Amino acid sequence: MAESAKKCPECGMNHLSWNKDKGEITCQDCGLVVDDKLFDFGPEWREHDSEDASKRRAGAPITYLQPGISTEVGNKSDLYSIKNRSQFFRLRKWQRRSSTSIEQNLSQALTELKSLSSTLALPKSVEEEAARIYTLALQRGLVKGRGIEKMVAGAIHAACKLCDIPKTMSEISTATEITKKDIGKTYRFITRSLQIKILPTDPVSFLSKFSSSLGLSQKTQTEAMRILERAQKNKLLSGKSPNSIAVAALYVSALMNKEKRTQQDFANIARVTEVTLRNRYRELITELGLKCKKRVKKTSRKAALVKTAVKKSAAKKPIAKKKASKRR
Repeated sequence: MAESAKKCPECGMNHLSWNKDKGEITCQDCGLVVDDKLFDFGPEWREHDSEDASKRRAGAPITYLQPGISTEVGNKSDLYSIKNRSQFFRLRKWQRRSSTSIEQNLSQALTELKSLSSTLALPKSVEEEAARIYTLALQRGLVKGRGIEKMVAGAIHAACKLCDIPKTMSEISTATEITKKDIGKTYRFITRSLQIKILPTDPVSFLSKFSSSLGLSQKTQTEAMRILERAQKNKLLSGKSPNSIAVAALYVSALMNKEKRTQQDFANIARVTEVTLRNRYRELITELGLKCKKRVKKTSRKAALVKTAVKKSAAKKPIAKKKASKRR
């Protein structure tokens, strides 16, 4: 029972009481029911610790990853008597028949999606977005005639692009053992059919990942970011894969700051070839006018050629002496 400052419209007194059980506000003086059918939105318990405070009337919200909880008849025969065992067997059989093909497909796909997301260490937001994309594709009949694994991989690739998560197609291909060609084909089919508009991936999003994997300094990462900003202003990013242009900018920045890493290290971390890395590197230093201490001087190259020629001539001389001794 609790009093409020509201006045009774009948007698004008403010001696009102609140009945939680009936959900009514009544006047203690004249007995008029001022208001009724009221709900108490507070907790149904007293809070003694943090566990009680975290209790809620409702459970967790239904998501695309957890569309609902269905009842399944168990198969442990020791729980039932011999008399009822055949009855539960028939219940299990009819339950499996009653579940639709869409439910079975979605259940299998969500299991595959959770496993792949765990392998790629994706956040829950990307996992939920991928589940939403796959559910829409399943409802529109786009999964028929296509493998579940390929559709899941395509949905995850689309979700990573929508959430701006730097995951390349090569990483998804390695985790699923599906070729990049099949993943790209499925990805394009999903985005076209569902009319999903995906903006090009920003190469800057790859810098933090590549820099930490190579153990580069923050100064190098910041300089690479500036190089990418200049490249974007000069329209050098169009038609280039974001991971290749990002690792090339990081390579140029590392050379400027004298952080020695091999081209193979940079190429492996971005999953590109060394030839691609060198091509992107030349484009950046040529178009942006950057100076890197990478080119070998002509004098040193000539010296190297002279050394190789001397070695070849020295290797041939003992062979000629042996032939001459045999003739004698």
